[in-house]
Amino acid sequence: MEIIQLQDITKIYRTTEVETIALEKVNLKVKEKEFISVMGPSGCGKSTLLNLMGLLDLPNDGKVFIDRIETTRMKDGQLAEFRNKTLGFIFQSFHLINSLNVSDNVELPLLYRKSSKKSRREIVGETLEKVGLSHRMKHFPTQLSGGQCQRVAIARAIIGRPKILLADEPTGNLDSKMGREIMELLFKLNEEGTTVVMVTHDEHIAESTQRIIRFFDGRRVE
Repeated sequence: MEIIQLQDITKIYRTTEVETIALEKVNLKVKEKEFISVMGPSGCGKSTLLNLMGLLDLPNDGKVFIDRIETTRMKDGQLAEFRNKTLGFIFQSFHLINSLNVSDNVELPLLYRKSSKKSRREIVGETLEKVGLSHRMKHFPTQLSGGQCQRVAIARAIIGRPKILLADEPTGNLDSKMGREIMELLFKLNEEGTTVVMVTHDEHIAESTQRIIRFFDGRRVE
């Protein structure tokens, strides 16, 4: 069963002088519990693809189905709620808030849900335990290594128990040892039932996933 389906997706960015086709007539299906890698040269549309899958942007043409729901018909409020419940995001540069400690950074997605503070704190503790950082709850991002910051980012991404995890170069800012640890964590989450779509430039990492999707100049080539 497909959990992500893109139908004839086209995305164009326009300025007063330039028109850039980021994606052109892209069709893609991702099955539930699948782990796929998206590869291609810089500027080929990989991050745009993730943004469309993650409902952070809308296509100029085509349809986006997430969990069998046509999201291109949703209003902004509906998109935000659906995104919060269904999708988790991991970025290369972590995007942690330095003024908040680890626990508060991880808790952020839950603030948009109707749950008690006690319940939120329990879930935060369980999630940080899963990524091996329960002993760092009161630390701040500036007190952590790059690998630990990425683990915090993963904890924040999965705290709402999303069905889909979208990762944009999750090992790009890490050394090889830390990169392997992050990949092991992603594989574990996938084994537990989370669908993972990951953009990467690392062929070795991509080959360890179930499927590789390649892009060139905004088109799917494999």
